[in-house]
Amino acid sequence: MVLTLLAAAAAALWWCHSEAARWEQIKAQGLRYAVDQLDRLHHRQFEFAVRDLMHRDGCKDAQQVGGRGDNGADVKATDPYGRRWVIQCKHRRDGWAGKPVGTPDLHVLNGTGRQVHDGDVLVMLTDGRTTSNAVDFANVQRLHLVDRTLLAEWAAGPRPLWELLRQIPPPRKPSALS
Repeated sequence: MVLTLLAAAAAALWWCHSEAARWEQIKAQGLRYAVDQLDRLHHRQFEFAVRDLMHRDGCKDAQQVGGRGDNGADVKATDPYGRRWVIQCKHRRDGWAGKPVGTPDLHVLNGTGRQVHDGDVLVMLTDGRTTSNAVDFANVQRLHLVDRTLLAEWAAGPRPLWELLRQIPPPRKPSALS
């Protein structure tokens, strides 16, 4: 009798755990943000939102790492293809009207993204805009810029960021999605 009760309790516990994990996955897959929602966030909450979007897209190890001494990385993640993503977030509460992201911010990402963080895909992401000098520098250095327009498409839509960016490196490993 006791063994039967223990077995039933273990089965119920396992079912609850697997059901909670299933609902968490469903909730993550449905995560969407309007860009004006992102504007209203504190800069640290903005970083967590980017982390959550990467997780939604299949980066199971996505983590927010920004803060003092972050060496130019606010979010790091590995996509289902094995590519290591290093994302520097620049939150602009005023969106397009805010200060644009310029080359000094890109210099930091470029100097640490591959060497310190072992990144394959280096991204400067903002809910604002970037300077034309930043665009030129990013193109030469194989950095990816995600401005307000692209952020809006990614955050509100079902497609992962790697489907929206051009010229990302090839997969490190076969896809777990195949």
